[in-house]
Amino acid sequence: MRALVVEDDFGSRHLLQAYLKDVALVDVAVDGEEGLEAFRLAWVENEPYDIILLDIMMPKLDGQECLKRIRELEEGMGVRQKDEVPIIMTTALEDPKNVIEAFNRGGATGYIVKPIDKQTFLNEVYKHVERR
Repeated sequence: MRALVVEDDFGSRHLLQAYLKDVALVDVAVDGEEGLEAFRLAWVENEPYDIILLDIMMPKLDGQECLKRIRELEEGMGVRQKDEVPIIMTTALEDPKNVIEAFNRGGATGYIVKPIDKQTFLNEVYKHVERR
């Protein structure tokens, strides 16, 4: 499995990498712009990600906007909705508005609130990767 962690907080980024280290090859990005570029490059290299973990509150390009742009890129490449990369939003925000925006407007496939429990996190990852 190939995963992309897009997270600006070092501690959170390190934690997610540690949770995934035994089950995935993990790339990291420190903000939404870098995450979007990593997504594009993975497609150019014909090695797209199996899952993306995307923080919401980040500098330069926040997670909600990054999510929308990834979905736009997939649409432009002819990726069918059922074949889109699963994107799990990770955030400290429990605000229902953010959850609704991520799912209804952005196309998120999952949402996990920090602090993140390892087993809950891995269950969520497997749930979405196994559907593909």
